[in-house]
Amino acid sequence: MDNPFLVFAHSLIRYGVLITVAFAGLVHLRGMLFKRPILTYERALSIVAMVLCHVQLVVGLILYLINFKQYTMMQGPEGRFWKMEHIGTMVIAIALVTIGRSTAKRAKEEQVKQKRIAIFYLIALALMLWAIPWPFTELGHGRSWL
Repeated sequence: MDNPFLVFAHSLIRYGVLITVAFAGLVHLRGMLFKRPILTYERALSIVAMVLCHVQLVVGLILYLINFKQYTMMQGPEGRFWKMEHIGTMVIAIALVTIGRSTAKRAKEEQVKQKRIAIFYLIALALMLWAIPWPFTELGHGRSWL
């Protein structure tokens, strides 16, 4: 059975994740295009985005473990989505955010740092947007925006 508080927290944190990952990706893309060094707030933004992603992952894994029996009993497209597609895609997206941040940290040149964060974060954002069961989709039908 779903824990309403955890489901609400998972839904609410989603917006923080999407906003910070999108903003960090776009800010670093702009920095890459204009060939400028990473500013302090940009570095902080990419770290906050990564931390929010990891918090979201932990809350999602707790929800998954609480509902494991329910997910093993589901059949059809809904079961496949929750058991495989949603969790698998989100883990990959969060791994991309982490890899992008850590490889950028080790890079010597500022342009390489900007490029790595921009590319990894924006690819991760696209994956996240695809794997979220939005209320206007068939799998998200009946779900609220929060």
